[in-house]
Amino acid sequence: MQAAPTRFARVLKTRDVLMLSFGAMIGWSWILMTGYWVGNAGSLGTLIAFAAGGLVIGFIALTYAELASAMPRAGGEHVYTHAGLGAGWSFVCTWALLMAYVTVCVFESVALPTAVEYLIPAIRMGALWHVAGAPVDLGFILVGLAGAVVMTWINVVGIRTAAIVQGIVTVAIFVSGVVLFTGAAGYGLPELAEPKIAVPATGILTVLIMVPALLVGFDVLPQSAEEIDLPPKRIGRLLIVSLVMAVVWYGAIAWSVAVALTPEELAGDGLITADAAKKLWSVAAGGSWAGVALTVGGIGGVLTSWNAFIIGGSRVVFALAESGSLPAVFGRLHPRYKTPYVAVLAIGLLSCISPLFGRTILVWLINCGSFAVVAAYLFVPIAFLALRRSQPDLPRPYRLRYPRLVGMSAIVLALGLLCLFMPFSPSSLVWPQEWGIVLGWGAAGVLVWLTRRNAH
Repeated sequence: MQAAPTRFARVLKTRDVLMLSFGAMIGWSWILMTGYWVGNAGSLGTLIAFAAGGLVIGFIALTYAELASAMPRAGGEHVYTHAGLGAGWSFVCTWALLMAYVTVCVFESVALPTAVEYLIPAIRMGALWHVAGAPVDLGFILVGLAGAVVMTWINVVGIRTAAIVQGIVTVAIFVSGVVLFTGAAGYGLPELAEPKIAVPATGILTVLIMVPALLVGFDVLPQSAEEIDLPPKRIGRLLIVSLVMAVVWYGAIAWSVAVALTPEELAGDGLITADAAKKLWSVAAGGSWAGVALTVGGIGGVLTSWNAFIIGGSRVVFALAESGSLPAVFGRLHPRYKTPYVAVLAIGLLSCISPLFGRTILVWLINCGSFAVVAAYLFVPIAFLALRRSQPDLPRPYRLRYPRLVGMSAIVLALGLLCLFMPFSPSSLVWPQEWGIVLGWGAAGVLVWLTRRNAH
């Protein structure tokens, strides 16, 4: 598992790292799903859900911070769990994480044409078929396919190019957020934020189970650790900072939408956050430009999240290939660009397929990805505690003060969150769509593991 120090190009600086991690966590959901969150949980209930989910992920992120500084190697979780728990459990963790990353990438190839349609309705060229009652349009497919091709190319030609794109687009997202926040501060109506807690209050759980999928992204930093040109201790700190930034972002977005729209408007079928900005600014300066600004920011969120998870997912595939869990071809680096191009192309191919299923799969992908995230994250604090016991002298540039308290808290909270997805929970995954995706991915993992074990 020891990495050769020169196999990847170390080019990412502090700004690149923050943009990569934060941009990964603020994808498209904040412009499309906010009405769903506030409608199900209430204005305050949504904040509670994000605070609770952020707390759980925060404890887990602390263990990541120490491990990333101690083992700054491509593959992140795969490296940590392999060292702490052995090959079998490491594969289970990494396969679940790969599912989470892949679901984000295929989500974004569906989200992109959804966003573009808001700006250019003419992309609709006629429905080819329907999936669960939603039309799948030719223009929708072509936009998603074009986006997948471009994002794949960006990540084949090098992480420096990907980082530049990430930085530029993240600035556009910040600007769109400022438009919404200032509009809410100046023209929002607090009475619209009622009810603070939705009835029934279990709606908070419906939002809470989505939070892990929305905050997955800080762990892209450990995946690309061999390409970060910073002291290992700083990687751990930046990981925590980016997570806090993302939780604050989602909370501010949710509250701004809650004070802008009525319950009937929240239940609409459009881009709710863009509609909120449009309504807020219509009071003073006409609202169309604000809706466009938020949609452009949303498209930026699609691109930053998509870009980051191609980076993270391809490094996970690379690590699996390097350890023998996947065929060696997935571990090939491009001779010129030093990127795991075969892994990038594989994820790009899946992103080309998902637009064929239309908008219906968006919620399914968020929930399935969230389940996979929590399952993968559960193993990291377990490996963290195992390594503290088995390798106490391992250099840890970023070292936690109370490792047992943090590690055990992370495990208990992750287990509690995992229970929310189970059939006995009111927020359970939906059968057969969501459970079918999870079980299908798990069956594929068993097949891969048995095949590679026999091959070895």
